[in-house]
Amino acid sequence: FRSNLLEKAKLVYPNRTASSSSLAGEAKHSILYDGHYPISPCQRIGLTFIGALSAFTDPRRADMVALLGETTGHVSLNRMRQRMMETEEGRKILEEKPIITERTVDFAYLSKLADGTFGKEYAKFMSSHHFTPDSRDRVKFVDDSALAYVMTRYRQVHDMGHILTDLPPTLEGEIALKWYEMVQTGLPMTTLSAIIGPAKLSREKKQRLVDSYIPWALKTASKSVPLYSVYHEKNWENPVHELRESLRIEPAPKI
Repeated sequence: FRSNLLEKAKLVYPNRTASSSSLAGEAKHSILYDGHYPISPCQRIGLTFIGALSAFTDPRRADMVALLGETTGHVSLNRMRQRMMETEEGRKILEEKPIITERTVDFAYLSKLADGTFGKEYAKFMSSHHFTPDSRDRVKFVDDSALAYVMTRYRQVHDMGHILTDLPPTLEGEIALKWYEMVQTGLPMTTLSAIIGPAKLSREKKQRLVDSYIPWALKTASKSVPLYSVYHEKNWENPVHELRESLRIEPAPKI
């Protein structure tokens, strides 16, 4: 997370060491993966409060929403991992642990693919909006290496979700996608974002969300393959419309 988050975190645990203390006494916390920030149960409660309060006050604080996802997502992440284990593709992802970054994705190659292919549309989307996969916050507060990867995967395929659902990266589109992700992941922070996010929308857009986008998200997300359980990197050359059909994804309504 960014430095301002770490400054707030220091209010809860001022000294980061491999062995951190809790109110119940000294508790040993091993560093389980690169970037892991071990915390005690009491510290987790404190960070959850900070994340929830900040996210509720300003839903645009992506770092605080991410923090809340890590401190409250253990049960949901376990379920997501179990769901991935149910398919050959999901098991392959968990075994190989692919990472989506500027270093691992050849955007020059993707930009040369035919129009309408998943890779070309992803490259165009990222370029036109000046996005980079490296902007995603690294997982720090998930005290399980396997579940930390599941959270990483969930974050890194978010932009691909925009391509497959045909939702723009506007506030309205992001909220609609959060409803979609809420159904597929059950992560508490997606629920928070889906509920408090509309507060920033106009009355007209709120009504559109209720009348069109939410019903679409609930219906489509419940029947489609979870985005985090798809090996997107192997689909670059496939047409987007064929991918949607195979994943049972109905594009969001055009309004």
